Amino acid sequence: MNNKGNIILTGFMGTGKSSVGQKVAQRLNKRFVDTDVVIATETGKTIAAIFAEQGEAHFRALERAAIARVSEAQDIVVATGGGAMVNEDNARRLKESGMVICLTAAPDVIWARVQNNADRPLLQGENPLDKIRLLLASRAEAYAKADLTIDTSTLSIDEVVETICSQVKTSEKP
Repeated sequence: MNNKGNIILTGFMGTGKSSVGQKVAQRLNKRFVDTDVVIATETGKTIAAIFAEQGEAHFRALERAAIARVSEAQDIVVATGGGAMVNEDNARRLKESGMVICLTAAPDVIWARVQNNADRPLLQGENPLDKIRLLLASRAEAYAKADLTIDTSTLSIDEVVETICSQVKTSEKP
């Protein structure tokens, strides 16, 4: 494992980063940190409200600051926002702090998981499934920087957790 022993879950919305991250942290006796929750707590606003009131660029600046702080911690499990790895500084910091695992899913699976959640500012308007496809394509290069990729389309949360924990234990062996 890299120098700080962190496990970083990245990937698109609806792939299970927060749900999986909480269970991985519990199983490995680590603290769980969700960068979107950090931002919402610090600003007193939902991510959707930040996007609506101050725009995506402002949110991304808040996200960079949160990732810079979180990357200094040790032995934590981190769930990032879906676009966090697109920023080169974020990607570098996260990779330096631990194992980066990208959770993926098919666009229709993502849409099925998030369609009833109004707090998805990047999917507002018409044709959200098309927006998912476009965003996935635009982020593919950033997601490819992960140390491990797990397609969660047909896996339960527990199956994803088991895969991650097994991989972490394998990487820790001398």
